[in-house]
Amino acid sequence: MTTEHNNFDDQDRIANGSNSRRTFMKTTGLTAFGALLGMTIPFERNIQSGFIPVALAQDTGVDLMAAKNGLVVLGDRPLNAEVPAHLLDDDITPYERLFVRMNGLVPQTALDQNAENWILTIDGEVETTLELTLEDLKSRFENVTSRLVIECGGNGRAFFQPGASGNQWTIGAVGCPEWTGVRLADVLNEAGVKDSAVYTGHYGNDVHLNGDDEKDVISRGVPIDKALQQDAIIAWAMNGEPLPALHGFPLRLIVPGYPASVSQKYLNRIWVRNQEHDGAKMTGD
Repeated sequence: MTTEHNNFDDQDRIANGSNSRRTFMKTTGLTAFGALLGMTIPFERNIQSGFIPVALAQDTGVDLMAAKNGLVVLGDRPLNAEVPAHLLDDDITPYERLFVRMNGLVPQTALDQNAENWILTIDGEVETTLELTLEDLKSRFENVTSRLVIECGGNGRAFFQPGASGNQWTIGAVGCPEWTGVRLADVLNEAGVKDSAVYTGHYGNDVHLNGDDEKDVISRGVPIDKALQQDAIIAWAMNGEPLPALHGFPLRLIVPGYPASVSQKYLNRIWVRNQEHDGAKMTGD
């Protein structure tokens, strides 16, 4: 009995030594990979040897995050990264210091930076359904440029007592870039908002994590009174450049004063509704 126990102890020591070496090699590689990206790799201790987080192994991760500077990755599927507080000192937040909040994966149109066939549809409780190209927006409506703050509704979650599930943002999920586009109100007024309109519903073409093209990643909305105010923008540029792939190319909403989740990225439809919107991640907990 004692001999068997000692044999098992020897086997455990051998196995543990081997595991320790594998762990060292794995974590050293991931740490070096993280250093290359300028960020930490989340949950690296749980990743099997030879594997790289999916969102970082795709073009939607490594290539797009390479230009970010000093961000801390909170999750890699979907990709979420915040900015350390000491870097949030710009009057106009530059691309490299704007937080990343993805709900799905970056669509191919954004990766290709190709908006040639892009159509934004305005439908529902309107007098005239509109189907607008990017050029239509630029030429038919007054172009505006504004510095507007966007902030994730979960910003500060790491400090909640009691704790809450989800990305553990500290205070870095906020930024104030300069956005160029057209007023959301101008486009809605062109369509002719009916008296029955209550809420907007926003849609984009980002890809669901399960790969289902028919499943909405996120679809939030705002009360129609908010949508018709003058500060909300349908934007195609950030800081004077076309929207980056991580931030909604070719079109996104910016709705200041509301959680950034309603500032729909990859925007291709605004559904004007006669009830409060009940899209993906609009209802429930």
